[in-house]
Amino acid sequence: MFKKVLVVEDFDVINSGIKTVLDEINIQTVDYVSYCDEAFLKIKKAHLINKPYQLIISDLSFENDGTPQKLKSGDELIEKIRKEFSDLKIIVFSVEDKPFRIQSLYKNLNIQGYIWKNRNGLKELKKTIHKTFTSNEFCISPGLKSAIHPKETIEITSYDIHIIAQLSKGVLQDNLPRMFEEKGIKPSGKSSIEKRLKFLKEHFNANNPAHLVAIAKDFGLI
Repeated sequence: MFKKVLVVEDFDVINSGIKTVLDEINIQTVDYVSYCDEAFLKIKKAHLINKPYQLIISDLSFENDGTPQKLKSGDELIEKIRKEFSDLKIIVFSVEDKPFRIQSLYKNLNIQGYIWKNRNGLKELKKTIHKTFTSNEFCISPGLKSAIHPKETIEITSYDIHIIAQLSKGVLQDNLPRMFEEKGIKPSGKSSIEKRLKFLKEHFNANNPAHLVAIAKDFGLI
């Protein structure tokens, strides 16, 4: 079993539940932090003194209490970890259930598990810790499996996000080709952008670009 674990969570009541789970499976060393910047510094220091963490359990959303932070979300923390510690095992424990966010963490940041904070969350977390230690199988809460099932969802790409994000800033559709060309985003052709935008509106059943932006915000895409 893992001997050293770091929990990144800013609510004490959640930490209490996680602590109970980790005590039950006899984790020797557990550290708790409430800020992503502090978490990364701890991970880096542990690595430098040759006492690395073996598992990170992290939330995605953190309350802004006014403390200046470079890493403002669990997504940003995990991305930073992956750049320097590609083999470190990570389990996300979050209330977030947006498919795109889960897909991104699973496909792009290679997390080992995604557990939903619901009434069975702590039980699922305990099972996932065991599976993560004994196998390379990705673990996800049963209620979220459709988020990564290729037959039940489409993949929203970074290109799609660029399109929607610019529209949300008030950029006109006709101005996207020039902007994409300047930013080096490809394809930047008018027909390519129109084709993808048409697909996105049909997929999300959006009446127009403004409606698409509103739906995308609801899904946590932007």
